[in-house]
Amino acid sequence: MSDYSELDKKQDVHILHSMGYAQELERRMSSFSNFAVSFSIICILSGGINSLAQATAGAGGAAIGIGWPVGCFISLVFAIGMAQISSAYPTAGGLYHWSSILGNRFTGWVTAWFNLLGLVTVLGAINVGTYYFFMGSFGTSYFGLTDTTAVRIIFLVVITGAQALVNHMGIGLTAKLTDFSGYLIFATAIALSAVCLIAAPSYEIGRLFTFANYSGEVGGNVWPATSGTWVFLLGLLLPIYTITGYDASAHTSEETVKAAESVPRGMVASVLWSALFGYIMLCAFVLMLPNMDDAAKQGWNVFFWAMDSQVNPVIKDILYFAILVSQWLCGLATVTSVSRMIFAFSRDGGLPASKALAKVSPKYRTPVAAIWTGSILSVLFVWFTSLDFMKFGDTPVYTIVVSCTVIFLFFSFAIPITLGLFAWGTSKWDKMGPWNLGEGVFKLFAVLTVIAMILIFILGIQPPNGTALYVTVGFLLLTAIVWFGFESRRFKGPPIGAEVAKRQAEIAAAEAAVGESGEH
Repeated sequence: MSDYSELDKKQDVHILHSMGYAQELERRMSSFSNFAVSFSIICILSGGINSLAQATAGAGGAAIGIGWPVGCFISLVFAIGMAQISSAYPTAGGLYHWSSILGNRFTGWVTAWFNLLGLVTVLGAINVGTYYFFMGSFGTSYFGLTDTTAVRIIFLVVITGAQALVNHMGIGLTAKLTDFSGYLIFATAIALSAVCLIAAPSYEIGRLFTFANYSGEVGGNVWPATSGTWVFLLGLLLPIYTITGYDASAHTSEETVKAAESVPRGMVASVLWSALFGYIMLCAFVLMLPNMDDAAKQGWNVFFWAMDSQVNPVIKDILYFAILVSQWLCGLATVTSVSRMIFAFSRDGGLPASKALAKVSPKYRTPVAAIWTGSILSVLFVWFTSLDFMKFGDTPVYTIVVSCTVIFLFFSFAIPITLGLFAWGTSKWDKMGPWNLGEGVFKLFAVLTVIAMILIFILGIQPPNGTALYVTVGFLLLTAIVWFGFESRRFKGPPIGAEVAKRQAEIAAAEAAVGESGEH
């Protein structure tokens, strides 16, 4: 990074010190790397493919042709609001820190828990998605594997362990792999689009704007039978749930050069490029389908059904392999994100065993305990919720929790943005970063964020995910009990005001422990 001068480094460290934190993590991520880590977690080759049936077995072609851009805009609304704040406060675990500064200790604490639980469970869900893609592409046909809980958990242990190990060994290696992931996603999406268009029986563009209603049995029961309007709205969950994870740019702020500029750009760019390439790829896939009615009947198997029937086996397997690697790298980047959230929350005493979880390896300059804790918890979550007795009625607990995961994540996005709407220009937020939309534009996007959050919550608790309402309300009640019963007296939150000055000796000691020279 020849364009990263000593002056730039001093500026990055100065900003971090001004917020009361030491430069313990190593700044090795370029602007592109910061973009790539979010782009890798979004991974249109993961959610865009594994959840494709939400569209094809919902409103049909219009769910992609019209629904994808609408859903992506909703995600962009959150990304733009977060980008504005991240430029002013570029710290690891950013959302928690922002909510604490723009609100209070409670809003910071609850944001941290929403984000942390969302990240741990989404890591498990991403790797489960990778498992099912592996089974559908190679596991059954080439290795003769059968889907059982034991096979699933062993697979998750292996791939999650590998992701944690890479993260353990330093941000340099992780950044190289997520950089590669960025290029791989671009290349594979283009290749898949080209293959789909070549294999398409005709170019029936009109099907991309034709509304259907495949809810119920005609769509493999992906969605319960409902109205055409509702099934289109429910289909928005495909782009909304796919285009998430861009908070990773904020979580890696302390490892990114020129963070106040690089982080907001990386966040917004990851959403825009994912939206564009995802749209091209999914439109091409819809055009390849021999018949929309037959595709809808396939339910969750629509991707493999279409590829098997339309694409040359050798080309298909090459694409499958590239997609599988991309999905593993998606999980790798998610481990990075969740570990930085654990690290950041722990250094302010927010978690049990915080002292251990906040420790940074002097050799690798990574939060080793946080990396392995987040990874192990994600596997335990999948294992425990996959047990036969873990059901709520006929619905597995795993399905219920995953349906809540993105609601939790978007709540953690919405809280600091909403607080920023009221804090702008006050003593809580009187200084903007270099990436500045201006008051009017930011407040517009903040209002849109509130509207979008209401929509996501309403859609997220509809059948077959109706239980998500009770889980979310239950979680809110639990957090209230824990906060007012215990944490309000114990948890101090991040350093603010005079507390920052008091931390200077601690900052110097922490940086010396990892061999960081700090400000000069």
